[in-house]
Amino acid sequence: MIVAEIYKQDDGKIIGFSLDGHSNTAKHGYDIYCAAASMISSSVFVCLRDYLKRDFDWDAAHGRLMVKLKDEPDELTEVAFQTLLIGMREVEKQVPKIVKVEEKIFGGETK
Repeated sequence: MIVAEIYKQDDGKIIGFSLDGHSNTAKHGYDIYCAAASMISSSVFVCLRDYLKRDFDWDAAHGRLMVKLKDEPDELTEVAFQTLLIGMREVEKQVPKIVKVEEKIFGGETK
């Protein structure tokens, strides 16, 4: 299963995310659900880094990507993160047993 955790502040602004896992629906390199999650999250990563030039902590490993802003979120980072959230929710609608999206107050509860 692919789990996307969207990290929010108390005010609801998104400050980061993590994607973890594999769908295991096809052999490596042919899995459309892993490809979808990878492209959505990678696009937001590159947008934050190269276009918005925001500073963030990140960690990546096979089947995992975590991003967390170092500074306060703003309107532009919110657009990037909302794009990720909307995209992942659309994938989740198609395959809810394979992709799960959770919104969490950073450091705490699930919404």
